Amino acid sequence: MKRVSLFLFLFSFFLFNVSAQKAVPELWGMRVHDEAKVLSQGVVEAMEAQLKVYEDSTSNQIAVLIVPSLDGDILEEYALRVAEAWKLGQKDKDNGVLLLIAINDRKMRIEVGQGLEGVLTDATSNRIIRNEIAPAFRREDYDEGVRAGIDGIILAIGGEYVADDSDGTTELSGDEFWMVGLFVYGILGIFTYIGLISGKAGWFLYFFLIPFWAVFPTFAMGGSINILYTYLILFPILKVIIGSTAWGKRMAKNMSSGRSSGGSGWSGGGGWSSGGGWSSGGGGFSGGGGSFGGGGSSGSW
Repeated sequence: MKRVSLFLFLFSFFLFNVSAQKAVPELWGMRVHDEAKVLSQGVVEAMEAQLKVYEDSTSNQIAVLIVPSLDGDILEEYALRVAEAWKLGQKDKDNGVLLLIAINDRKMRIEVGQGLEGVLTDATSNRIIRNEIAPAFRREDYDEGVRAGIDGIILAIGGEYVADDSDGTTELSGDEFWMVGLFVYGILGIFTYIGLISGKAGWFLYFFLIPFWAVFPTFAMGGSINILYTYLILFPILKVIIGSTAWGKRMAKNMSSGRSSGGSGWSGGGGWSSGGGWSSGGGGFSGGGGSFGGGGSSGSW
């Protein structure tokens, strides 16, 4: 009976999250969707023409979506849903790119198709956001920011993008990058393990760690949103399996007795980077069937 109740609770939790997701707009044959009305009409038309010429010459599909707000949705999840629904890129090349901007949230993301992840890497996408788009957005010059971002994406895909890191920021070396990543995953892994063997109290840890699994792997190593999905699905399964074994029951009992006699505890806090669906069009631009695997980068201004 307890397992049935647990299943119903988890099912209701996921059902609520799905129903609360922000809707994906239809493509309507356009490459540039400015739902926040922050771009001038001239810039929209110029970028439409630029991206059409670029697609005709390379088959790469780039689209822009600017929304007023994410309405509480997670940036990386929403960007991936839009890219999947629009099916940017060719089916056999997966060469699509989405630039998503949420004005009121002051967040943006470059979502990269699997076929372009080798040239438009997570690190390069981050540099484009940080060096090309964000400075203009801080001045509320959205025309210039989006235009510079598109130019940077096109140059990066062609292997011609050179980042200007004159803002004083420094990039982590390869060894430093992996050390930070291992540290982050190590800490999360320890608390996840504690949650798996902690009996009923472990469910509190499960929900508590969700924002950490959402933000820190992506921040540290450019991890995919699939990491979060794996945690959300695999943790309950493993916890139920472990809880039904003699070893799991013994560990839960030991954890419980340790808390009651030792008085130890923990505290923390946190918050929160990113493939097909249906093809759409309005007599003009339409997705070519490309897929996405969560590559890209997120940023703010």
